[in-house]
Amino acid sequence: MLIRTAHEVGLLVRDRRKAVRLTQSQLAERVGASRQWVRLLESGKPRLEVGLTLRALSALGISLDASFSESEETPRV
Repeated sequence: MLIRTAHEVGLLVRDRRKAVRLTQSQLAERVGASRQWVRLLESGKPRLEVGLTLRALSALGISLDASFSESEETPRV
């Protein structure tokens, strides 16, 4: 699955959380965050802490795979 936006991350997290039958509160407890934070993650808020987001993905069994497309330009720094 190709994820391009924070909104798409949120949808993925929400769908997976429901599939594994966790409440927002239960996921928050596993991640070490508040239920409000999980709600913001699932709503696609773009400026949430990366560390917590990665812990949420891990808690849900979601792994990330970073790859580069040959057709994309190299970003300038």
